[in-house]
Amino acid sequence: MESPITSRRGAAPTTPIRRVVAASMAGTVVEWYEFFLYATAASLVFGTFFFPSSGSPLDGIIAAFVTYAVGFVARPLGGIVFGQIGDRFGRKPTLQATIVIVGAATFLMGCLPGFASVGYWAPAMLVALRFIQGFAVGGEWGGAVLLVAEQSPDKQRAFWSSWPQAAVPVGNLLATMVLLVTSFVLSPAAFLDWGWRIAFWLSAVIVLVGFYIRTHVEEAPIFLEAKAQVEKEKATSFGVVEVLRRYPKGVAQAMGVRFAENIVYYIVVSFSIVYLKVVHSYDTSQLLLALLIAHVIHFAVIPPLGRLADRVGRRPVYLAGAILSATWAFFAFPMFDTLNPVLIVAAVAVGLVFHAGMYAPQPAVMAELFPTRMRYSGVSLGAQVTAILAGSLAPILATQWLRDFGSWLPIAMYIVVACVITALTVLSLKETRGISLHAIDAADAARSDRPASKETA
Repeated sequence: MESPITSRRGAAPTTPIRRVVAASMAGTVVEWYEFFLYATAASLVFGTFFFPSSGSPLDGIIAAFVTYAVGFVARPLGGIVFGQIGDRFGRKPTLQATIVIVGAATFLMGCLPGFASVGYWAPAMLVALRFIQGFAVGGEWGGAVLLVAEQSPDKQRAFWSSWPQAAVPVGNLLATMVLLVTSFVLSPAAFLDWGWRIAFWLSAVIVLVGFYIRTHVEEAPIFLEAKAQVEKEKATSFGVVEVLRRYPKGVAQAMGVRFAENIVYYIVVSFSIVYLKVVHSYDTSQLLLALLIAHVIHFAVIPPLGRLADRVGRRPVYLAGAILSATWAFFAFPMFDTLNPVLIVAAVAVGLVFHAGMYAPQPAVMAELFPTRMRYSGVSLGAQVTAILAGSLAPILATQWLRDFGSWLPIAMYIVVACVITALTVLSLKETRGISLHAIDAADAARSDRPASKETA
């Protein structure tokens, strides 16, 4: 029988770790299915469906990616709002709220009329729903990974907290699979007209499943202890303002480690579609199949790399991921140019394997930068503000450079610069493998001249 987690010897048992992981992953799969569904649809459909024709297919794609970026702009706001709520009231209710909001926005996207029907009202409504979707996702990631990280054994934190990360490619896998099936079954005209809507409507079903699973998990004891301490002191020492005042370096480091990871991911999974579709007119179904295979590989490598980060340290694994990612574009785009299906799948899959070197240890790295009383805010702020500068701009800039220069070389150099920034940030980190979150809270209490809780004393 599986042993429950305890916050200390003799503490009351809480949810078994595998159930916590399942609850975190279930909701994460749902929310990222919906967020990445937009990314794939923006590459394949939205440029022509929601925007007027300009004569260049890249112009419509750029416009679709700009609305795609709106979701990233909304994410820091969601991270701030839900981070504040999550640090004050708990991770669980926050995650239940975000899954409902993002599900409703995604379902409504599937109901929108196109530009041909209502003109500029079509992209306006798309932008509004994308903002709502991004707002909810901004509060999702931090809570999902912390739900696991705060209940993981100290020596296995990177491994267990990597599982919610592995749920992200599963969400993307589901989005790709639904679009792949509809593109195979329907004619190109039917797919562009109404077939793409099916994937958005299916979100209503999977939201209910994810919400139900998340109702059967408890808060981490260490969070309940920190919450009780704040209430006892009648303090407001949590949230975004406090984390920026007390831990500006931690926020900057969280942003730095996130920077290249976010850029590399969206270049590999979003811009690769644009490059093959526009430069080589590659078949849509073949593109989606290549992504499908790559997402399976991505899912498979994330937990082992998380375990490796527990054994050898966070810094070596993260640094290797950044360095290897810097090389990816220089061999991947020539592989794309061969139009060989095997080489295309290999190029995308290798890019995601390199990315996983950064992505797998990321929750543990970020969780270990902040004390419990403001961890949700610190993690969400560092991750989601970076998303504006990284993931939102990456496909837009890459598409614009392809349009202006007709070459992938500027994109390759862009990735190199991003990876250098992240590598330097990783080198500035202290190695925190095996550290106790209680010890971090005790150090925070001493630093703030606050009494430590009984558990951190």
